[in-house]
Amino acid sequence: MWVVGLMSGTSADAIDAALVEWPDGAAARPFRLLAYQEFPHTPALQSEIHRLAAGELPGAAMLAELVRLDRVIADRFADATLELLRGAGIAPERVAGIGSHGQTVAHHPEHGGTLQIGCPARIAERVGRPVVADFRRRDMAMGGEGAPLAPFFHHAVLSDPKESRGVLNLGGIANLTWLPAGDPGENVMAFDVGPANSLTDGVVSLSSQGRERFDVDGSRARRGCVVGAYLEEMLGDPYLARRAPKSTGRERYGLAEARRWLERAQQDGVAVDDLLATLVELSVRAVAAAWRQMAGIDAAPGRGRILVGGGGVRNRYAMESLARVVEGVAVEPMEAAGVPADAAEAMAFSLLARNALLGIPNQLPQCTGVREARVLGVVHGVEWL
Repeated sequence: MWVVGLMSGTSADAIDAALVEWPDGAAARPFRLLAYQEFPHTPALQSEIHRLAAGELPGAAMLAELVRLDRVIADRFADATLELLRGAGIAPERVAGIGSHGQTVAHHPEHGGTLQIGCPARIAERVGRPVVADFRRRDMAMGGEGAPLAPFFHHAVLSDPKESRGVLNLGGIANLTWLPAGDPGENVMAFDVGPANSLTDGVVSLSSQGRERFDVDGSRARRGCVVGAYLEEMLGDPYLARRAPKSTGRERYGLAEARRWLERAQQDGVAVDDLLATLVELSVRAVAAAWRQMAGIDAAPGRGRILVGGGGVRNRYAMESLARVVEGVAVEPMEAAGVPADAAEAMAFSLLARNALLGIPNQLPQCTGVREARVLGVVHGVEWL
């Protein structure tokens, strides 16, 4: 069964598109990644998404921009799908369906709601194939956090009968999944840890007036020095101390928070590179604390393995910093376990869509805080099934 997965994360820097061949039943293995491509957003579009998510528009303009971007991003998703298939030499009608996570612009589990834009009906009309979307909403309707959803994929394709593993996504937000060796899924743990790239990207963009979008390879953070007082305050963030299940996003760790820390650093005479070094340290220390909480004895030096995906896997300074704070634990890109790190999240929504199309549950209930696993996602364009 061939299914396209589409993902644009909290960094809003690109659309990841993956075409995966899955078995026709409930099993996820063997699977085959047939094609993958990244479609970067323009700096202007990324800025528009971040501005909308930060609520930095007056009321009437906010609603108009929400509607406009819903259409613009849907067209970007459709274009990405068609180009991916064209590059792979595959006609759209050969694909069973498309799983689109959409672009998150608001996530408020405290209010029982979340909002992803990128109209799935428009994608379905453009591509001529059924589109599964709105994965988060049913989970939230059941009383869950609506995130993280990728742990279902992590368990299905990265769990191991003999080795306990952590799976870490370093996107705009860091989320960590714990996969106990040989576990059928009941004891998998996962939650959004805290900020990964969202704050560092925001600080770089704001301080450069948009000329730079991120700290390439962590080179600026590497030159900086951690500001102890800032780090202590950051680590005291109530979200980090909250018990799981929990999830977060740009509404807490987005442009507004990046601006707050940048303005404070400027007032205190703290260099931007020092602020970046401090934010990286915040991220890796929060991950290390989550890892020790989840893994227990397997977090001891010389034991355990953390597989890393997301944009942060290409940040050597962040990866080195993470290896330092979880000393003795192997920290490796997901490729070490057979999944391309860049493609992992798009592959996850390909699998979630495969299950939705087959009517098979596609969630791990304990990871989001619901009572039982159900089928997440709404199918648009059912006449093409």
